[in-house]
Amino acid sequence: MATIRDVAKTAGVSIATVSAVVNDSAYVSPELRRRVLAAIEELNYEPSTLARNLNSGKSQLIAIVVADLSNPFYSHVVCLAEAAAAAWDYSLVVFNSDEKTEAEKRIMSRIRMLSCDGVILVPVGETGQHLQRDHEGKSIPTVLFGRVFEDRRSDTVTIDNESAGRQATNYLLDLGHRRIGSITGPLHLTTGRGRHEGMMQALQARGVTPLQHHIRQGEFREEVAYAMAREILEQPDRPTAMYVANGVMALGLMRAIADLGLKCPDDISIASTDTINGISGMRPRLTRTEHPINEMINESFRMLLGRINTNPSQSPRNVVFQPKLVVGESCAPVAPALVTAAP
Repeated sequence: MATIRDVAKTAGVSIATVSAVVNDSAYVSPELRRRVLAAIEELNYEPSTLARNLNSGKSQLIAIVVADLSNPFYSHVVCLAEAAAAAWDYSLVVFNSDEKTEAEKRIMSRIRMLSCDGVILVPVGETGQHLQRDHEGKSIPTVLFGRVFEDRRSDTVTIDNESAGRQATNYLLDLGHRRIGSITGPLHLTTGRGRHEGMMQALQARGVTPLQHHIRQGEFREEVAYAMAREILEQPDRPTAMYVANGVMALGLMRAIADLGLKCPDDISIASTDTINGISGMRPRLTRTEHPINEMINESFRMLLGRINTNPSQSPRNVVFQPKLVVGESCAPVAPALVTAAP
């Protein structure tokens, strides 16, 4: 394998001149540049990426930290992020916090040790104090994906979670449902809280007060949603419709409906927020509000690389995408005998 010394000897120039051409770090006359490039091609020389990164002070690594890699939604996010990183000539390092704040803190320490140039983070806590500085006291360029911190110190790419909850709930209300239950996400997270608030706004606008025993706070996990769904559906005054705050919990709800001998949408209608791979193959097809995930990932990379390469001191930016209601087959008009508003 050819070395930089071989290239310098073949081109009849110094090693410093070869380095300047490879890294575009200093002026080299057109004639010398031509000789160096010809020698590189002749010897099939491949510059050391590590050495170039050391010279530039960049690792060409982007870290992405997701909240639950077992959730197909986040698996899809990682796949899209991998493609986006490659398009920008970066490598992606993937971490899973498993919805645990302590794990997130350990991961951020690891990211600093790897000298990653930036981070795309799905946060699991309520504060970002542990994200702000690296071991040298410098800020690490970070884009929060999907969730935000109240202190708003980082760039964020999110959806309008309140709109997602409103759209799904309004669709159920338009079908005549008034006894609407819900399995929310964790209310300390902006995604769970926003979707729940959107649902409540839609109900209040129609003069509907939900029954508190028809609402459970979930954890964005299928098994937890399954257990909560059974508690709700085994009540004698079960809801005629349910809004679920994410696609994985919708799977848990649909399993509970089947195990209780009920049918969707004949006995209960379902609407949810977000989509997961394979959900389009489910029967009945789920009515849901979807994220424009590909556009969100691309925007996250644009913001992050802009922060890394051009303006690290720019004020935090928040880009909010609008969710879209996708009507499936999991909702039906409420049966006439059940058109009674919840007290």
